[in-house]
Amino acid sequence: MTKNMNNIQEEARSAAKLDSVDRTLLGLLSQDCSQSYAQLGEKLHLSAPAVHERVKRMKRQGVILASVAKLDPISLGRPLLCFIHVMTNTIARTRDIAAQTNLPDVEEIHTVAGDYGLLMKVRTRDMKSLEELLATIHRVDGVSGTRTQMVLSTLMERGPNAELTD
Repeated sequence: MTKNMNNIQEEARSAAKLDSVDRTLLGLLSQDCSQSYAQLGEKLHLSAPAVHERVKRMKRQGVILASVAKLDPISLGRPLLCFIHVMTNTIARTRDIAAQTNLPDVEEIHTVAGDYGLLMKVRTRDMKSLEELLATIHRVDGVSGTRTQMVLSTLMERGPNAELTD
């Protein structure tokens, strides 16, 4: 996978070799990445430089893709969360369509198995902006239909659990 999350991800990667300290460190970072290496070191019973070296290694390995702030969509004027299933004409067109989609309301694009080729996670201001987004998607060559699911409330949202082992 590429580190730049705005590009289409091309290649599959294998799981990195992580020990229990790495996994605990990742769990701590996923909860709050603003902690200093000294703070993390206290929790892990390691020195700050040892924590820093582990973080650098995991960045090189592609385990840590980025350190980002989690933003509140309502505060940013994007309260309407939807999942849009996009039906494509052919499998070959699916990646081309995903690559053409450079729309700010689109947060994620996934290729999926089943009747639809793509699944998009989008956040919009309101129903009118959702309708405009759907019209834009329908104008893309190779899109033959969509199905939209609007989220009423989010009960849980998280990334992968770093502390799970095989």
